[in-house]
Amino acid sequence: MFQSSISPEEIAALELASFPGEIVVIDAEDEAYEKAIRYLKRLKVLGFDTETRPTFSPDQHSSGTALLQLSGGGKAYLFRLKKCGLPRSLASILANPDIVKVGAATMDDIRGLQRITHFVPKGFVDLQNHVWEYGIRDKSVKKMAAIILGVKISKAQQLSNWEAEKLSESQQKYAATDAWVCREMYLKLQASEKNPLTPEQKNG
Repeated sequence: MFQSSISPEEIAALELASFPGEIVVIDAEDEAYEKAIRYLKRLKVLGFDTETRPTFSPDQHSSGTALLQLSGGGKAYLFRLKKCGLPRSLASILANPDIVKVGAATMDDIRGLQRITHFVPKGFVDLQNHVWEYGIRDKSVKKMAAIILGVKISKAQQLSNWEAEKLSESQQKYAATDAWVCREMYLKLQASEKNPLTPEQKNG
């Protein structure tokens, strides 16, 4: 049984978690890209997320999705979409119903990716639509990770420049962790007993 919500104080007391595996940044359709596609196609469950350069004033226009993160348990690939685009072979993973892609608020991410290359999304799981079945009301990735996995994740890089010439190590770690932690939460939930919120609890 999971607690339904968690306080900032409870989260602060938890151990900081970050992606423990290898992080590979892809910025061209090269050998590393092909290797990434081969690895990702073999997996049954991927952690999924995207990043966009933030805008800080109303007259600033968003320049669209800058980064796509897809993570297995031991490797996370960060695709720099402003440099490599969204090639068909990558879009085909997002359209493959046999590969589960797990994220949070996935529809917004998918819409951003479809502006680059059209694809029909299949196999996506949005944790925010899923956790209520396990008695969880909190919907942010930070709170869900704390409740489900008992860890805290840093959001310090969230508003950094995702279109920078080179991604910093802390940006890479943040981006990989955000995708990976969604995969880990999904796997933990799949192995847990359901305890759904009642309609009153869900809407209260």
